[in-house]
Amino acid sequence: METLLLSYLPVIVFIALSLVIVLGLLVAPFLVAFKAPDSEKLSAYECGFNPFDDARMKFDVRFYLVAILFIIFDLEVAFLFPWAVSFGTLGWFGFWSMTVFLGILTVGFIYEWKKGALEWD
Repeated sequence: METLLLSYLPVIVFIALSLVIVLGLLVAPFLVAFKAPDSEKLSAYECGFNPFDDARMKFDVRFYLVAILFIIFDLEVAFLFPWAVSFGTLGWFGFWSMTVFLGILTVGFIYEWKKGALEWD
């Protein structure tokens, strides 16, 4: 029974070490952060709008466009990680399929760039 419990020792050490790191990262900002609150820092951030206006005011479409572009390129990275891990077993088919995927995304990015979707006037 003792050898069975001893085999779990690395897991317990890992959990204990991770808890120490998590607690340290949670407590450290309260200890070392510079505290100078003002009205601007304490106000709510509402996507660049004054948070005390009418809730039914018109919204600029560029906020939605930036959010959609972020989601598209975030998903691209989510597809790249499993591909990179299994790259050795995929062979040339996996390489060229990811090249086509990245090419389509690059064409879409260039299209959005030319349309001015990334400009914030």
